[in-house]
Order: sequence, then C-alpha cells, then structure tokens
Amino acid sequence: MINPLKRGGPAAPVEPTDPEVPRPFTAVAKPELTDGRRIGVLLQHGFTGSPYSMKPWGRALAEKGYAVEVPLLPGHGTQWEELNSLGWKDWYAETSRAFEKLRDENDAVVVGGLSMGGSLVLRLAADHPDAVAGIVLVNPAVNTARLDVRALPVLKWLVPSFPGIANDIKKPGVEELGYSRTPLKAADSMMREGWKPLRADLARITAPLLFFKSTVDHVVDPTSLEIIRSNVSSRDFTERMLSESYHVATLDNDAQAIFDESAEFVRRVTSADAG
Repeated sequence: MINPLKRGGPAAPVEPTDPEVPRPFTAVAKPELTDGRRIGVLLQHGFTGSPYSMKPWGRALAEKGYAVEVPLLPGHGTQWEELNSLGWKDWYAETSRAFEKLRDENDAVVVGGLSMGGSLVLRLAADHPDAVAGIVLVNPAVNTARLDVRALPVLKWLVPSFPGIANDIKKPGVEELGYSRTPLKAADSMMREGWKPLRADLARITAPLLFFKSTVDHVVDPTSLEIIRSNVSSRDFTERMLSESYHVATLDNDAQAIFDESAEFVRRVTSADAG
C-alpha cells in the first residue's frame, strides 16, 4: 500500500529506545540576559516524533536566557500502537498546558513548532491572538495535496498503520528516532479534527510569523505554506527557504540558521517597544 503521508525519502525510521528520546525539555528564564524581561518559548514536536527533534533548538534558545518548554505529546515516545488510541484533542491539551505554564511565568510568549507541531501552535495563536507574541514554524503541516488521504476514514478501520514518516533528514548519520509506523486512526484525527478547523480559523492569527520551509520536503508538500501565507492576518510575515535540509530541519544542515534567526526573531517581537 502507498503511505498517504509520505512521498518517498531517506532511510526508514527505527523505534525510539533511548530513554532520553521522549523526555521533555524545560528551561527557566534568565531575565538578566533578556533586558530584564522574562520571555518564554514553546517548541512543539511533530506527528510520530518526540522532543528529541526539538531539544537542540530549545537548548540554543535557553542559552540566550529564554524560558523554554518542549513537551511530549500524548502517545509519542513509546510505541506507535499507543498513538492510535489518542488524537488531536489530547495533543492540543498538552500543548495548551505548556503554553499556559509559560504564560503564567513570563512577560511574553513565543510559540514554535515542527510539522504537526506547527499546526498545534497555529491553533494556539488562533485561540489566543492577544497572548502569542510571535510564531516560528518549521515545515508546518495544515494540508496535503495527496488524493489518497481521502480513504483514511475507511482505511483506519481496516489497516492499523502504514510505513513511518520519520527520518526525512538530508544530513548523513542523523536520525529523528521517531516511530517506524504511521498510525492511521491518529493520522485521520490530525487531518480531520486538527487541520480542517484550523484552516478555517487562520485569519484569526495576527502575531508576527517566521516561516522556515525546506526546498525539498518528502513529508509536507508546498500547499501548507501557500494556505498559511494566504490566510493568516499577520502583517509581519517572513519566509526563509532552507536549501540544505529535508523535513526535520531542526536536526538537519540548516539547524543552526533556524536557531540563530529564531532567537533574533524572539528578541525582536518581545522587546519592550515591540508592537
């Protein structure tokens, strides 16, 4: 069978076995490094992934003095079968919990996400337009052009999973350590309960937005960028193309550029005179 979520790419993923893979990352604010203000950043991993793909980014921002939360989404970092018993509402609830923690403890909060993590933080920005100071997206997913996903509502009852979508990384020797299988019930929830309502609400998003897009991405097609660009109400919208990375760009050749440019973006949109 064809995997409706992947168009081909590098080596197949392996099951996460290192106990460090699913462990969330947390760092407290150091206002002495950020002009006396406490600034929080939420970074959310993608579908079938884990905090492992976001921790280098989180550590880089923590070194700048920002409070950072990299939560583990329910059903991730264990076995793919567990993910099939959960869905968008569970993932958004955990993302919201991390966001509220940062909101309570800091003066301003910026949200960022990879792939489905991008759609989760866009949902936050649509639901809390006055509380999100900025958005950083890395190959976010809100849509797919593949016609075969229309069969998911039926396929999910017949086939529990398809081959995995993890490890789309150009840099040799680097692995995302995501699931080896794509759970179809969970995938259907992401698209039907998550993406579809979000696309209808993108106009509610007004926060400054920094968008990183890999020129070659074997997981998320260009329609997500087109839809987000055309529908958000953000007047401050910056696109940055990544020519040396595939989908998991936070672990790929352009990772340092993401870390550096997002840190500058966070500084700019959360400064005392921003907005």
